[in-house]
Amino acid sequence: MRRRGCKYPTTPSILGPHPRSVALSLGLLTLLGGCSQPLLVFRGEAPAETAAAAAPAEEPVVTGSISKRPARFGSDLGEEDWRRANAALGVALDPQGNGRPVKWDNPETGLRGSINPTSLPYVSNDLICRDFLASVIGPETSRFVRGTGCKPSGGSWELRKLRTAKSA
Repeated sequence: MRRRGCKYPTTPSILGPHPRSVALSLGLLTLLGGCSQPLLVFRGEAPAETAAAAAPAEEPVVTGSISKRPARFGSDLGEEDWRRANAALGVALDPQGNGRPVKWDNPETGLRGSINPTSLPYVSNDLICRDFLASVIGPETSRFVRGTGCKPSGGSWELRKLRTAKSA
């Protein structure tokens, strides 16, 4: 019987692609890889590195809003008074704390006071919050301030809903 010529071989190729075609493909890839650098630079153009170095630095995005001064217990508190009161606030409002009042004072100005938590910690809008009553006692005036302190997890306390409380 005579064997007929077959257009498609019946046995699949075990060796895969021909070794010469693989070598040719690798050679072309090597040659084309060298073309990724510019060969000529015209006077009107600058290389990418030079253009990037000559470009002005990007300015930060400005939203037009002015950051608010943090709420305080009164306008008579100076920077050092507020720093001491704010440290006491952080201890008093701590969710892991014992809920007892925390005192603060500044011997230089004569101002002193205490922060007394008035509620258990609670979550509001993904913030940990706690209500408090603060006293500010000075040489000439004294007052009570009710408010709420809130903070993100791991962040710092921010005062909200501050209002002067009636003296007893």
